[in-house]
Formats: sequence, C-alpha cells, structure tokens
Amino acid sequence: MPDDAARARRRTGTGIGLLLALVLGAALLTALPEDGDHPRGGTACTPRTVASWSADTALTSEFARYGDDATRTDDWTGGDGTHSVRLPDGRLLWLFSDTYLGRVHRPPNPVGESSAWRDVTAPLVRNSAVLMRDGRLERTLPAPLFPDPAPNRWRWPVAARVEPRSPGSAEQVVRVLLWVRATGQSPWIYGVPLATEVATLSLPDLRLESVVTVLDQQQVPDPSRRVLFGTTLVAEDGWTYVFGGDDGRPASRPASHAYVARVPEGGLADPAAWEHWNGSAWQTRVRPRPVLGDGRHKGVGSAFSVVRVDGTYVLFTMAAGAAGLTTVAAYWACSPTGPWHGPAEEFDPALPRDGTAAYNPQTHPELSDDGRLVLSYDVNWLETSGAAVMLSRNVSLYRPRFVTIRLAPVR
Repeated sequence: MPDDAARARRRTGTGIGLLLALVLGAALLTALPEDGDHPRGGTACTPRTVASWSADTALTSEFARYGDDATRTDDWTGGDGTHSVRLPDGRLLWLFSDTYLGRVHRPPNPVGESSAWRDVTAPLVRNSAVLMRDGRLERTLPAPLFPDPAPNRWRWPVAARVEPRSPGSAEQVVRVLLWVRATGQSPWIYGVPLATEVATLSLPDLRLESVVTVLDQQQVPDPSRRVLFGTTLVAEDGWTYVFGGDDGRPASRPASHAYVARVPEGGLADPAAWEHWNGSAWQTRVRPRPVLGDGRHKGVGSAFSVVRVDGTYVLFTMAAGAAGLTTVAAYWACSPTGPWHGPAEEFDPALPRDGTAAYNPQTHPELSDDGRLVLSYDVNWLETSGAAVMLSRNVSLYRPRFVTIRLAPVR
C-alpha cells in the first residue's frame, strides 16, 4: 500500500508510526470518459476538476483548541489516521490511529520556543475516538477503543459507517474497519500487514461489542502482496464499496495498487457477505485484482480516499515516486471498478514547517454540502532521529489540517 512517502514514515522509540505517505489531492483529469465507462445511479458521469480550494481554518482550529485543553489528562492531544462518521443523533465520531494522550503545557517549551508542548513520557496509544457535537469537540472515549489483538500487534481504525445490524434490521450500529499489523523489521518499520477486521459499536453508547476478521492475509507469503481493506468506502444502491491497497516496495514498486470489494448494506461484519472484484466480476473467496495501479507511475498510497460526486467517483492520493511526500494527484472514474483516469494536475498542501510531511487524505462527506468538499490531511515529522522529541516539543505538528474544495465539471 505505501508509496515512497509511506515508506518514509518513521516509527520513533515511543511507537509513533502512521505516516501513511498520502496527501490531499485537488486536481482531476480533464479527458472525456473512455470506452467501457458507464454512469451509475441514473446520474451522468462527467469528468470533474477542482474549481477552487481554501484552508478550513475553523475545523483546523477546533482540533488545536481541543488538543491544547489541559483540563483533562486522559484525552486526545494529537493523532493521525483521521476518519469521521456521522451518528444518527447528529454527533460526529472522529477516529484516529496512533494518538497522544496526556496534558499539554503552555509555551514556551523547554528549549524556549513559542509552542505548546507535552512531556516526552506522555501516553501514546494505537487508536482513539473523539466525539463532536455542533462543530465542537466534546470528549475522548476511553483509549484505546480497540485493544491490541496480541503482543506486538495492533489495530488502526480506518473507514466507518452506520448501517443496520443485519440486512433489513431496524436497529443500527457503527461498523469500523480495522487494519491489523505486527511489529516487523526493515523494510516493514511501519508494521507487517496481517488482516482486515470489522468492529461493531453499539448505539448510542458506542460500546465495543465485537471484532471479526473479514480478510486474513497471513497466508500470503510476500507482505508486499497482502491487501488491507477499509481506507475509504462509498455507499450506493444498497451496497457498501470498500477500497483497499497493498504495500509496495521502495525500489521495485513505488506506487501501490488499489482494490475494491462490496458488501450488501448491513453485512460489513459478515465475512461471507464480502465480494471482491476479480477483474471482470464480483466473487467471494477469491484474491482481488487491482482496479488501479501499474506499480510505478500510476497507483495509490495506503490511505487514499474516494468520494462520489453526482455520477463521478473521485479518488485522492499521493503522487507516485519521489514527489510522494509533498505532491498530490487525483483520479476519476464512472464506476468503483474503473477504469480510473489520471493522474492529473498536482497539488502541494500547506505544511507547518520544514522537516514535516503531509499524508492520509480523507474526504468527509458528512461535513460537505452545497458543492463544498471537506478533506483532511495529517502531518508528521519525517526523520526517525528525535521524532518523538520534535512532536512533543511542538504539539501542533501532529494534528490534522483541513481544506475545503469545490469540484466542477470540466467545461
């Protein structure tokens, strides 16, 4: 799944690890659909481009406010792997991967810099969840929300949705896709991919009820060929389309491949309900075939995002190759299975300072309306040496940033 940027993420001595090698994309291919494209849902599929974009300072500032609040010592002060899902009562559930808890101290920091800071001994957990109501972050759920499955293994939450407990049920639950990884040696410094799981949270209390494995990859000998699903999902016409990727290698495959599965609404937690695209049809219990990626110049990083705008699917990901730490491309298609067109023009998101990188672009449809598309991207320190110290010395670095994009049909 990771490209050059993903392989550049660094795990510090305290365990910081999710620098996923992807960033916010903001420009789309402007060619017309090729043969084989087809509209879905009765809405014409048309190429789309970015009409404008701007920083969403309100959202970015809200996470800064909440993270800097020192009234509690067990809540979120910084994290990455940013995903969100709207709950039936209107609250927004934010899910994070590696997360700092603890208390933030006012500036100056111990070396005299004008930044808020935390102790280097502050707790770091593999995942967390924060609740927002009416645009204001309220509280952090007990963390980690998803306990480690075994020693030297952990769970990173990715995409989530509210769905019926089972197909046709009136009762709703929250399903959260989880990536299971294990401690590994170089080049697997960010963890060896093991499996995709689905967790079920009750409503409205968000109690963890169960975790089931929907795709075990441990029998695939080459870790770079293992596929983890859940980086993004799109619900349409009674199906949930779940996207995933594999892990590329630094020299031979700087760009990773994208895959897609589908599940009937209400069936995410049922392994038997999952169907994978095999290149020509949907099938169960088959190895999925890529829908995007040539391994080098075209492809994705491990945490790309897909959104459907009218009849067009738009995929945001980090550019392939050496540009992967700073530059973003995007693809579009008329179907989740493709063909995907791109990459197109590129975009460099704003970074807080030298030595940092942006990654993990995620769309947030529940915050998007009236032609506005809200996207987040995460920021982390690049170098292994002293990374934990730098992130603690300036707590603002390791937090999501937000932008608002307006997409428009190509004219």
